[in-house]
Amino acid sequence: MGVVFVVFFLFHALPGDPVAMMAGQRSDVATREAISKELGLDLPLPAQFYNYVKDLSPVGIYEDTQVHQEKYEYTRLLSFGDDALVLKMPYLRRSFQTNKKVGEIISENIESTFWLGFTAMLFATLVGIVVGIVAALKQNTFWDHFLVSFSVFGISMPTFVAGIIIAMIFGYYLSEYTGLNLTGQLWVNDPIYGERLQLKNLILPAITLGIRPLAIIVQLTRSSMLDVLSQDYIRTARSKGIRYIKVVWKHALKNALNPVITAVSGWLASLLAGAFFVEYIFDWKGLGFVTIKAVQSLDFPVIMGVTIFIAVVFVFINIIVDVIYAALDPRVRLN
Repeated sequence: MGVVFVVFFLFHALPGDPVAMMAGQRSDVATREAISKELGLDLPLPAQFYNYVKDLSPVGIYEDTQVHQEKYEYTRLLSFGDDALVLKMPYLRRSFQTNKKVGEIISENIESTFWLGFTAMLFATLVGIVVGIVAALKQNTFWDHFLVSFSVFGISMPTFVAGIIIAMIFGYYLSEYTGLNLTGQLWVNDPIYGERLQLKNLILPAITLGIRPLAIIVQLTRSSMLDVLSQDYIRTARSKGIRYIKVVWKHALKNALNPVITAVSGWLASLLAGAFFVEYIFDWKGLGFVTIKAVQSLDFPVIMGVTIFIAVVFVFINIIVDVIYAALDPRVRLN
């Protein structure tokens, strides 16, 4: 509810008139008023907010008409007079620009954003953990200082800056050698073979999106490994003659990964939101690309719908990670 409240009123504080953008600058006053009334934009802000929350609610009271039945696709629970208490799916309304249901827009674009975020997180996690372990085992050496400096650089560089640099170098100037495109989609229409999967188009945006979490995972893994390796049970295992590599992988790594898993959980959800500028730079048709276009055209239902969806995903992932964290760490218990 907090996300809905903040985004709703922030959107209405933006300059511009969505009705004018829908009707065109040369439309007459009567046309604009008709569109405003149809969309409920002529009502006071509190009334608009109430109606939007009512549309989101799975239970509500509506006038039991054929129009409302087709709009909300509800199931009647109780009927009283012309009204009915109904059960329905949250209604995210329709796009101002395309008149398509926002739920359909999300379902059509979530796959591209999911694979982009998942691949970026997989890249950041695997590479970050390995590099962090190497930095910890090579403490105070050239490699340790080099890898830590690289991680600081990765954290400091904004994602959109890294995206522009990576796209220009590997997707434009060196494209003849890398074979990678400056822009592209996960699925490409081929005139002969139809729709084909193009995984190479995923490489540059995934690396760009994964740089910041990679840098953080490197530092977390390094500091956590150094802390675990200094514990008494590690020294005891070493004194028993167990090989060092076995002590690291079997005893130290599992306990060192707990803070890393927590960081991965937060970043996985955040990457879905952070993919917006990366998708725009690489022309990757996902939720981020759609949302930026919606902001430019003041398409309020799409902006609200995507924001609410990302917030729900964020909460859901954090719940799953709490369960995984408890399974890995015997000191944590879920009630």
